[in-house]
Amino acid sequence: MNTNSPNRWLIAAAGVVMQVALGAVYAWSVFRIPLMKSYGWTVSQVTLAFELAILMLGFASFAGGLWMRRVGPRRVAVVAGLCYGLGVVMAGQVRGNLGLLYLSYGVLGGIGLGLGYIVPVATLIKWFPDKRGMITGLAVAGFGAGAVITAPVAQRLTSLLGVSQTFTILGLIYFVAVSGSAMFMRNPPDEYRPAGWVPQVSGQQKVLVKDYTLREALRTWQWYGLWAILFLNTLAGISIISQASPMAQEVTHASATAAAGLVGIISIANGAGRLLWAWSSDYIGRNRVFQVMFMAQAIVFFLLSRVQSFGGLAVLAFIVLLCYGGGFGTMPAFAADFFGARNVASIYGLMLTAWGLAGLVGPTLIAKVRQSTGHYTGDLDLIAGIMLLSTILPFVIRIHRDEVPEQLGLHFAGGKGAK
Repeated sequence: MNTNSPNRWLIAAAGVVMQVALGAVYAWSVFRIPLMKSYGWTVSQVTLAFELAILMLGFASFAGGLWMRRVGPRRVAVVAGLCYGLGVVMAGQVRGNLGLLYLSYGVLGGIGLGLGYIVPVATLIKWFPDKRGMITGLAVAGFGAGAVITAPVAQRLTSLLGVSQTFTILGLIYFVAVSGSAMFMRNPPDEYRPAGWVPQVSGQQKVLVKDYTLREALRTWQWYGLWAILFLNTLAGISIISQASPMAQEVTHASATAAAGLVGIISIANGAGRLLWAWSSDYIGRNRVFQVMFMAQAIVFFLLSRVQSFGGLAVLAFIVLLCYGGGFGTMPAFAADFFGARNVASIYGLMLTAWGLAGLVGPTLIAKVRQSTGHYTGDLDLIAGIMLLSTILPFVIRIHRDEVPEQLGLHFAGGKGAK
């Protein structure tokens, strides 16, 4: 058993760099107006490219998780960089061909996003069994911060060179960043433990005797419960992401510049929430974190439908995006708590289909309500109700040390449930 890991923090740093490059996808709104002006496309036509990328991300993460079991993380990450970079470069060559935009940025780029996203998440969980919440939060915080770094750069390049050349330049940068980081990705030795770390039972029951295969995990109702938690939490946050700028302009009568500033503010919240909530979950438990996030969002969405000031909207949207990021930061460790870390790449990879589906349902729901009613109130109140009901799920899915579900076959060191 290896107890020394001099390279694990270097691997973590490479994982963050990879996620920053992948998270640039959240800067898509920067390209919306330039693409519309250049080719005469509508808002919905341009937005569909982003929605396709998020949808493909969810399903490609599952495929990447399965592939990692056979070839390891490095090869998957290299292919991810190639697909993602090439997809963005090709998006710069569409020349008015909307279908090519969907195939390049949406499908090929989305496949690269999914293959790349799962690599540092699944790899770092194995290297940091002593800090599961913190390390997964750190890894995906890079994804949340990607738009903060990319948006101003993309905006400047677009104004100087045009949208086509900007896509080409960014695509090459993404390829180098993701594929270069891939060189540091590798799995730890079997039964790896950090030096001086002794596993202990904690409030979130993160020490399991059994590592589940994907097939075994899918036979438990807990996997579907975790999927539903991720879907519901993502649904709320991505609804705000998709409408933040127009909502600010229509509800608070803010300028386009101020509305763009709001997008930057919530991008910071998205990244910070991934680290903050995940780190907190190591101390108060994953269940408690999701209960707090769902309850907070229920209150915030109720208030959002009544806010009229830009400052109030910014504060409430910031809270929602803290929770949105928190879901992605906390869920990988949550899944590993239930099913073990060995096969988390495939188990959590399939769970990320919740992200892809929420990326279609959330923006579509809020856009349709806005179009049919002329305002956001009804949709925001509906989401508030969904969030309130969602607080039940983390409570129900809790595993008690003295009442271990037989269908999971889990047992822990100590307590009445130990075997």
